[in-house]
Amino acid sequence: MEKLDFIYKRHSVRKFKDIDVPIEDIKEIIKAGTYAPSGKNLQNWHFVVVKNKEKIEEMARIVERKNMELANYAKDEDTKKSFTKYLKYHTVFRNAPVVILVYAGPYPSTGLELLKEKGASKEELDAVILPNPGIQNIAAAMENILLAASSMGYGTCWMTGPNYASREITDYIGFKKEGYFLAAMTPLGVPEEFELKSPPRKPLEEVMTIIE
Repeated sequence: MEKLDFIYKRHSVRKFKDIDVPIEDIKEIIKAGTYAPSGKNLQNWHFVVVKNKEKIEEMARIVERKNMELANYAKDEDTKKSFTKYLKYHTVFRNAPVVILVYAGPYPSTGLELLKEKGASKEELDAVILPNPGIQNIAAAMENILLAASSMGYGTCWMTGPNYASREITDYIGFKKEGYFLAAMTPLGVPEEFELKSPPRKPLEEVMTIIE
């Protein structure tokens, strides 16, 4: 549908041209992220924009070192290979001119404290925590960022793979905000044309249930 082309033209981009992204465009994209809905309007997000190429490369090296460290804990070679084979996907941000780190802040799960006072079982508590509305807020902001970037001619790629190195990345960039943690990241840049494609989607009949 033509009206929804801004959605269908978004792709996960992993290769970028060596072209700078103006700071005003970055601000416009982040602004779109802040217009996402959030429970209780808490807006429990923070966006760290990294434009320095050396810092971006070092973040990739941090992921590489952490990947190697964790791989050494594998009890067998198959487990190790299964983990390390994804490293190239966890570091694709290294060739982008910009990386946006999306941090999540505290968010109270509605009814959780009352259930605790009631003496609810772990199963009941887990059922309330499981939907994780605080992360849903972050996901909404992230999707806005990706769609805004695409509509402005830029490429992005929603990434959570490098999160096993989130503490090391956060320490390296020096970001400090009480209660906030790295939830996701995306490279941002002008995409190589051959990257503008998407894998096939599951048919609606498989993922949709209609109750009348």
